[in-house]
Amino acid sequence: MVYVLIPGAGGDAWYWHLVERELAARGHDAVSVELPSDDESAGLAEYADTVIEAIGDRTDPVLVAQSMGAFVAPLVHQRQSASSIVLVNAMIPLPGETPGAWWENTGQPQAQRDNDLRDGRDPDAGFDMVTYFFHDVPADLTEVGMGNGKQQAGRPFGDPCEFTQWPPIRVITARDDRFFPMEFQQRIARERLGLEPDLVPGGHLVALSHPVELVEALESYR
Repeated sequence: MVYVLIPGAGGDAWYWHLVERELAARGHDAVSVELPSDDESAGLAEYADTVIEAIGDRTDPVLVAQSMGAFVAPLVHQRQSASSIVLVNAMIPLPGETPGAWWENTGQPQAQRDNDLRDGRDPDAGFDMVTYFFHDVPADLTEVGMGNGKQQAGRPFGDPCEFTQWPPIRVITARDDRFFPMEFQQRIARERLGLEPDLVPGGHLVALSHPVELVEALESYR
C-alpha cells in the first residue's frame, strides 16, 4: 500500500515522521510531503504540484491529509487518481470554497470558543500553540515542533478549491482536539460528506501524540 502524507498549515513533512516510520515497519510505502507553505507565491495549485511530484511514479496512493491539507488532497486526486482519501482533523472543503472562507462558513470560531468555555479555558486569552496544538504531544517532540515550524503564507487562503467530486473517503477525528473540537468535526463531516468520522485518541497534532493509534485506523480501511 502506498500512503502519501499531506501536512496542514505550515507544510512540515516532519509532522508525519512517526506515522511514516510506523507504516514502513508494517511494509507500506509511505512518503511525507513538504509543502512550500512559507512561499507567498505558492497557492493551492502549487501545493498540489508538490504532492504530485512527491508521488512520482507510484500508482493508486492513499492520500492522508491533515487539517488544511484537506484543501490539497482533492486537487491532487483530480490530476492523479488516488485509491482513496483519508482526512485527519480536517478542514473539509466544499467545491469552490477557499480556506479563508471555511472558518466562518463552518462556524469554527464559535465551536472553539464553546469548547474552551466547557473545558474551563479563557476563550479570550489569545491563541497559544501549546494549549491548542501541543497539549498532548511529548515534551521532546514539542520542543522540535515549536522550533521547526515555518510561517504559513497567506496566499492559499484566497484560492478556491476547484474540484468536482471525492474518491472513496474516510474521516478521522481526534477526540481531544481543542482547535477543531470533536463535535464540530462530526457535524461538518455529516453535513458536507454524509459520513461519521472514526474517532482516535489525541489532539489536533495526533500524528505526533498518538501515531500508532492513527496508523491502526488507517490499516483498518485496507
